[in-house]
Amino acid sequence: MNRILSIGLLSVSLLAASCKKDYLDTTPTNSTSTATVFANTENAKGAVNGLAKMMTQQYLSSQGFNGEGTIKMYYGNYPGNHFFVNLSGWAAIINSTYNENVSSIYLYYPWYYYYKIIGNANAIIANIDGATGPEKDKQFIKAQAYTYRAYSYMMLAQLYGNRWSDTNSGATKGLVLRVDLSTGDLPQSTMLETYELIYDDLDKAIELYTTSGNARTKNYEVDANVAYAIYARAALNRQDYPTAESYAVKARTGYALMTNTEYKAGFSTPNQEWIWGSYGASDETLYFYSYQSYIAYNSSASAVRTTPKCISRELYNKIPATDIRKGMFLDPTGYTYTTATGAAGAALKTRAFALYPDIYSTSSAFAYMQFKVKANDLPGVGNLNHFRSAEMYLIEAEAKYFQTKPAAEVQAVLNALTATSGRDASYNCVATGTALLDEIKTYRAIELWGEGFDWFDLKRWGDPVVRHDYAGGGNFLSVLALTITPEANNKWTWKIPLKESDYNGALE
Repeated sequence: MNRILSIGLLSVSLLAASCKKDYLDTTPTNSTSTATVFANTENAKGAVNGLAKMMTQQYLSSQGFNGEGTIKMYYGNYPGNHFFVNLSGWAAIINSTYNENVSSIYLYYPWYYYYKIIGNANAIIANIDGATGPEKDKQFIKAQAYTYRAYSYMMLAQLYGNRWSDTNSGATKGLVLRVDLSTGDLPQSTMLETYELIYDDLDKAIELYTTSGNARTKNYEVDANVAYAIYARAALNRQDYPTAESYAVKARTGYALMTNTEYKAGFSTPNQEWIWGSYGASDETLYFYSYQSYIAYNSSASAVRTTPKCISRELYNKIPATDIRKGMFLDPTGYTYTTATGAAGAALKTRAFALYPDIYSTSSAFAYMQFKVKANDLPGVGNLNHFRSAEMYLIEAEAKYFQTKPAAEVQAVLNALTATSGRDASYNCVATGTALLDEIKTYRAIELWGEGFDWFDLKRWGDPVVRHDYAGGGNFLSVLALTITPEANNKWTWKIPLKESDYNGALE
């Protein structure tokens, strides 16, 4: 491999991969040429499906790297404050000690994965205009490619760039911005340049979605609402609060909050609240290496059977008894369990199986184990959400707060998310000042638990990781019960991997 970025450009055969069997091309993918892929818009639609498929593939000959699910689990959930798993052997990942180890596969994986998507998105952008077919289809396809590229750079910026408050208004260096098919040496761009590219890509995408007049037919496809949602999240990361608020409202338009029944259905099938997700079904599964095989409470995979995923005791205790989200976790009150690990005693395990009979028969039970995410089929089949309208409410509330808008406006957004939706009909936000910000953070943690936000949120806010063992009021193993300050570990910024710096002569 001459350069890490060539991975995306050399994998054009993967562009024809699909997210449904009826999209599969009869031409063997290992012989699919660029000319064939972009001969016409029908073929090019398969190229966009290939981008979607890349988000649920296994990578780097490692069972743990499963596309976007790995980003959520290893980089969002594990190293945060609110996600407990009885894995002392994973302390290095959970305690964020790899982000300066430039030869580590864990440091390399997100760079590899997102630049692979970027390289293929660049191929679509560069070639689609030459395809035969309706102009509106070409516009829609190009818009989708811009959307994927913007999303990938946004995620990379959160990992390999400083939090915005540490960038000197964007002046610090971060990513290598590749926007064409070249694989030559390129220096790092500033964080401001990175966000300007993200915004520009999304502006182009939104304009093209509008002029094309086309609409998506599946939730795993991207469209204007997905672009709005990426815009909102990126703007929040950049502390561009007016833009974040505006696009959050646009993104959730047409996506009503899910009902309580839908909330309890397992977060594995798209519903009215899902703005964008990845496709997952029994005929397209990574088996024991899928995202659901690492988290779904009813999975038959050993990663769940032996170490079910749990909410932190401290966050659980903050959820009001009247909130349906409290019922998504196993309450150990009145039952015995091992406080060193959380392993349930016989009676608590019996209760867990009584509450959720679809738990796999040989599974362990732990205090505070989660029942939010399930698998639709074994060992771990299910769709994977990336954006929900609930997140957009939370972005809107946070953006309003940091613009110092009246507290009543922020309170109204939080009430709409929790009380009006029925998640907790008795909820009424009356907090003001810093207590209101704490309320936003708490309900963001409750609503988005397990969906890969925890560490990213803490980094963005500049808040420390603070975990306690049982003696300290938490439920973490002693090796995981620690404090990580915002200044530690290179300010939580992952360094550029050797596989890039060794071959990119323009890097300093």
